[in-house]
Amino acid sequence: MNLLSSSATWAQEEHHMFADSVKRFYQDELSPNIDRWVENGIVDREFWNKAGEAGLMGGAIAEEYGGSGGGLGFDSIALYEQSAKGDSSWGYGIQSIVVHYIVAYGTPEQKERWLPKLVSGEMVAAIAMTEPGCGSDLQAVQTTAVKDGNQYRINGSKIFITNGQMADLVIVVAKTDKSEGAKGVSLIAVETDGAEGYTRGRNLDKLGLKGNDTSELFFEDVKVPMTNLLGTEEGQGFYQLMKQLPWERLLIGITALGSIDYAISETVRYTQDRKAFGQRVMDFQNTRFKLAECKTKAEVLRSFVNDCIARLEAGKLDAATASMAKYWGSQTQNEIMNECLQLHGGYGYMNEFPIARLYADARVQMIYGGSNEIMKELIARSIDV
Repeated sequence: MNLLSSSATWAQEEHHMFADSVKRFYQDELSPNIDRWVENGIVDREFWNKAGEAGLMGGAIAEEYGGSGGGLGFDSIALYEQSAKGDSSWGYGIQSIVVHYIVAYGTPEQKERWLPKLVSGEMVAAIAMTEPGCGSDLQAVQTTAVKDGNQYRINGSKIFITNGQMADLVIVVAKTDKSEGAKGVSLIAVETDGAEGYTRGRNLDKLGLKGNDTSELFFEDVKVPMTNLLGTEEGQGFYQLMKQLPWERLLIGITALGSIDYAISETVRYTQDRKAFGQRVMDFQNTRFKLAECKTKAEVLRSFVNDCIARLEAGKLDAATASMAKYWGSQTQNEIMNECLQLHGGYGYMNEFPIARLYADARVQMIYGGSNEIMKELIARSIDV
């Protein structure tokens, strides 16, 4: 199974070549380390550097900043192939999101300063949206960025921040005008190395995504230059977030598809090898029917995801359609993980079998990036016009 099926009308020869190189890299450098990352609760810094050397993170970045000058189809391939190897630990998805905030809104100086390091893996990025008191309601953020001479003083706390333990560059969602709602929100980049008042909390203990470092972040009078504001003026943060969320939401649909493909392949292999009542588990009609249902759902999702990537590459992916990809992809992912675990029987409940980890990892896909309930509301608004 592959992202670049016949439904991937957006894919060119260079995409297929890139996919081949990504698969080889993951086979050599990612697959052997998955269990260790899960045990350690974090991905090795060395892996980020190797991914940068292999060109995995620069496909959609201009050549002048160390990339290959392509589109988001390259990021889509890297993300799909990662999850198709059964990995949810490496936080490249967040790295891609942050990179494209900088591409879209960064000044020439910001792009020159940060993009090459993000492409090479020298810098790891995070985006600090969620706070203890607000999740999807980004207008209600309490973190503030107050002008102090030619600097901002940032105060507040964030939670559930992917790459939080390792991040060198954090895009912080903060209020630059507390008297305004959405119009008072700005995005400010914090370079964490040596930043006084910036502290990381513990690596949070999660149900799944055990190998993906996720943290609380604290800002106590953290001073950053005003030149670290993303965009040409304050108060543009909410608009910037809304413009970039379609990629974040499609990204979740893409990774859902990769995980589904891996889960089905693992389950087919297990049911072919496992015997019960004198025959292979695969030979029971229930097994065959359940796998037929899973395969059909996967192919329907594959066609939709590829249609969304084509729209994205053409600059036509709207918020409602991206919300559908996120909602439907994550919902389908959880349904299929449940079926695949059931077909593993008692072994499916054992952490030594990949399906147990895939089952736990899938659950958050319906929560982050905006809960699926929020996705349905956004979709409904596009209907009720």
